[in-house]
Amino acid sequence: MPLISALVRCNSTPNSLSDKNKSYNQTNSYTNQLDTRQAMPSINGTQQVVQGIEAGAKIDALKKWTVSTYKYTKQMVSEKMGRRARTVDTELEKHIQALRETQLRYANLLKLSKQLTSQFSNLLVTQKLLGEALTDLSIKSPDLQDEFNQNAELQKIVSKSGDTLLSALNFFTENLQTLSGKTIDDTIMTIRDYESARIEYDAYRTDLEAYEAQGQSFKTEEARKEFYIQRDKFESLRNNLQIKMKFLEENKVKVMRKQLLILHNAQAAYFSGNKEELEKTMKEFHIRVMSKGEGTSFLETH
Repeated sequence: MPLISALVRCNSTPNSLSDKNKSYNQTNSYTNQLDTRQAMPSINGTQQVVQGIEAGAKIDALKKWTVSTYKYTKQMVSEKMGRRARTVDTELEKHIQALRETQLRYANLLKLSKQLTSQFSNLLVTQKLLGEALTDLSIKSPDLQDEFNQNAELQKIVSKSGDTLLSALNFFTENLQTLSGKTIDDTIMTIRDYESARIEYDAYRTDLEAYEAQGQSFKTEEARKEFYIQRDKFESLRNNLQIKMKFLEENKVKVMRKQLLILHNAQAAYFSGNKEELEKTMKEFHIRVMSKGEGTSFLETH
C-alpha cells in the first residue's frame, strides 16, 4: 500500500505543474490586456487635448473677426451719418478720384474700339463676298467682263489691305483690354483694400480716444495695442498704393503712346491707299497679320 500510494503521488505531480503553468499564462495575458487598455486612454486623451486647442484657436479667431467686423460696420455707418470723423489724405484722395474717372473713360474707349473692329470685320466679309460676286458675273457677262474684272480686282486689293488694318485694330484693342481690364483694375482692387484698412484704422482710433477720455487704464492699454496694429497695416497699404499708382501712370503713358501711334499710322495709311506705309507700320511695331481662316479674332471671343 505505501508503494502504491507513492506511485499515485508521483503520477499526479506533472498534472499539478501543468495546471500551475496554465494559471500563470492566463495571469500574464490578463495583465497585458490591462496594460493595453490603460495605454488607450492616454492616446485618446492627447487627441482630445489637441482637438480642444484647435477648437479654442478657431473660437478665438471667430471672436476677433466678429469684433473687427462689428467695429468696421459701426465706423462705416457712423461716417455716413456724420457721427464720426474719418482720416483724409487730400492728395491721395484726389489721385484716387482721378484714377476712377480714368478707368471709366478707358472702359468706354475699349467698348468703342471693340465696336469699330467688329464693324470693320463685317465690312471686310461683305467686301470679299462682293468681289466674288463680281468675278462670277465677269465670267457670265462677256459684254461687261472687263468692267466686272476691274471692280473684282479692286475689291480684292482693298480687302487685303483691310485684313492688315484689322490686325492693327485687334492689336490695339487687345493692349487696351490689358491696360483697362487688368492693370488699372488691379490698382482699383488695391484702393479698395486701402479704403477698408482706413475704416478699420479709424474704428480702432475712435475706440482708443473714447477709452482715454473715460480714463479706463486697462482698456486703454489694450485698445492702444490694437490701434498700433491697425495703424501699421493702414500705413503699409497706403505706401503700397502710392507706389502702385505711380507705376501705373508711367506704364499707362508708355503703353498708350505706342498704341495711339499704331492706330493713327495704320488708319492713315489704309484710307490714303498707301499699302507700303501700312505694311511698314505693321513691321515697325511687330504686328502679325492674321492669315485667312486663322480662326476667331480677339473680339469674337469677348
